[in-house]
Amino acid sequence: MKRVEGTDIFEWTGRSDDLETPYQIHRTTSQNQIQSHYDPYCFPPQLSDYDLYLFAKGKHWHAYRILGSHKRTVNGVEGVMFATWAPNAQRVSVVGTFNRWDGRSHPMRSRDSTGVWELFIPGLEIGELYKYEIRNHHDGSLHLKMDPYCQQAELRPGTASVIFDSNYQWHDKEWMSNREHTKWLHAPHSVYEVHLGSWQKRNDGSFCSYRELADKLVPYVSKMGFTHIELLPITEHPLDISWGYQTTGYYAATSRFGSPDDFRYFVDQCHQNNIGVLLDWVPGHFPKDNFGLAKFDGTALYEHEDPRRGEHQDWGTLIFNYGRNEVRNFLLSSAFFWLEECHIDGLRVDAVASMLYLDYSRQEGQWLPNIHGGRENLEVISFLKEVNTILHQSHPGCIIAAEESTSYPMVSRPADMGGLGFSMKWNMGWMHDILEYMKQDPIHRRYHHDQLTFGLLYAFTENFVLPFSHDEVVHGKGSMRYKMPGDEWQQFANLRLLYTFMYSYPGKKLLFMGSEFGQGNEWNSEKALEWYLLDYPKHQGLLQLVTDLNKVYRESPALHYHDFDAHGFEWIDCNDREQSVLSYLRQGQDSIAVAVFNFTPVVRDNYRIGVPEAGEYEVAINSDSEYYSGSNYSVSQVIQSESTSWSDRPYSIVLNLPPLAGLIIRKKH
Repeated sequence: MKRVEGTDIFEWTGRSDDLETPYQIHRTTSQNQIQSHYDPYCFPPQLSDYDLYLFAKGKHWHAYRILGSHKRTVNGVEGVMFATWAPNAQRVSVVGTFNRWDGRSHPMRSRDSTGVWELFIPGLEIGELYKYEIRNHHDGSLHLKMDPYCQQAELRPGTASVIFDSNYQWHDKEWMSNREHTKWLHAPHSVYEVHLGSWQKRNDGSFCSYRELADKLVPYVSKMGFTHIELLPITEHPLDISWGYQTTGYYAATSRFGSPDDFRYFVDQCHQNNIGVLLDWVPGHFPKDNFGLAKFDGTALYEHEDPRRGEHQDWGTLIFNYGRNEVRNFLLSSAFFWLEECHIDGLRVDAVASMLYLDYSRQEGQWLPNIHGGRENLEVISFLKEVNTILHQSHPGCIIAAEESTSYPMVSRPADMGGLGFSMKWNMGWMHDILEYMKQDPIHRRYHHDQLTFGLLYAFTENFVLPFSHDEVVHGKGSMRYKMPGDEWQQFANLRLLYTFMYSYPGKKLLFMGSEFGQGNEWNSEKALEWYLLDYPKHQGLLQLVTDLNKVYRESPALHYHDFDAHGFEWIDCNDREQSVLSYLRQGQDSIAVAVFNFTPVVRDNYRIGVPEAGEYEVAINSDSEYYSGSNYSVSQVIQSESTSWSDRPYSIVLNLPPLAGLIIRKKH
């Protein structure tokens, strides 16, 4: 290619079969300077037919490696490869700071019937802002869209995508190797649920960065003894008050707290301190923002056209079209991205109930039945089975938990057995029952005793997580402390009793931040937690109790080994409703733990319970201990069994039960 002197006309001087050989275009500016750049259209298409075939079939597990923007060297020339899926567009262009956002500069190539558009642009650098300019096929209108597969997004209120290439060097090889061999069914699993934007803030009220949080949050969680941190969605989202649940960047860690590699540093630090990281993931719906997925190529592409299938009326969001292979692939690949590229240890799938039912929160006539006339979303069921099966096979040891609030069967059973294939399911029924019970004045609790015991009728039908999550401390529900009745002493005693009950009950554990020290006000995502409360003994005592509960839970196989198996649980006495006392036995790996609870402020002296073995028993946890700012009612630390049979057991022990207290007692060896 040679420029004709004195003009802006260029001549090609090579052979016709050299059209794919990189060449440069030279242009003389008004200041008589010559600018040179490689012509993007002299480079051949980069996406392989096989990649495009897998994507069209919905089977490309790593679609994020071919779609989006990626630093690449082609024929010795460095640049950035762009690709996106927009099958109904008339034209797609890459626009950004590098071409003054002019869609005429870099129109992309269409890959025929696949609906994928691609273009390699030489000379671009990491950090450049870009979007896709999409011309609507129907009316020719232009729309600027964020890249659905971008791995970094501009800090809100900006909505551009950012060219990104990770250079992070991981230091968690030992953790990742051990995770593959972890028998999570039998392992202790206690989760600290965190909203990164409001756990702590800087002195000026701004957000802490991922790296600052790694230096503060990770040591705190490690000292507390939790096994995992679960993050409310850190996928990019436009509105802070959505807490991340209205996701626009399914592959982008939010820029509010730093770069994607800063987030990798946070995960790495967790792993180096033996803490797993779970991510709240939202494949059920997405927001209507014009720059996002909504009508991406001018048509209902990622969503359904019919609002009876495609819109969540309660939330003002759109529902993914799970019947389209490319949409399923988008979500499947997102799950793989977080597990593989960011070393996340598992996902908590949000609002599964809203996905499973076509009539979820809809009136008659506002929904369409499936092909069999039923209310189940068959496409979602197929999608969830596929995702869970593939993730568990390809990433042994990962945890995929469902927030599913209905009685849909076999949520946490393998897909080949007819289940949905999740690792675990949140036990919303237990959570509601126990909180309703605890709200009762103790004098009335004997009339609600079945709320304590009913959960054991179904406790082993699923692999349950016991959640006291963020949803229970917002929107007027009050903090965990102020759900408890009575004066300050009773509130804290009840809360210590409740946590002791949870940690001894079958199922894995989850506690939202602030609940561990008795936050007073309900959670406000715009403010930091009330850390000053730890200056007061009762709050410090509650924090110490949760720390000790985590320690005893982790060290006692009886309390975790058979969390999902009825062999690990036996009632000692579930019928003492008149005194509101409950007792049961936990067993696992040749160890025994006895749990006894007094749900009234009345002391129960000389209370006898049956035990299966003779010998000495030691009190591992007394929630009423002075150590936790309790009343310190006298309880023997070591108790010798007696040969008196009781409750169909050959031996028994006699206890003094403190008021509003839980005891966890272990058999000494």
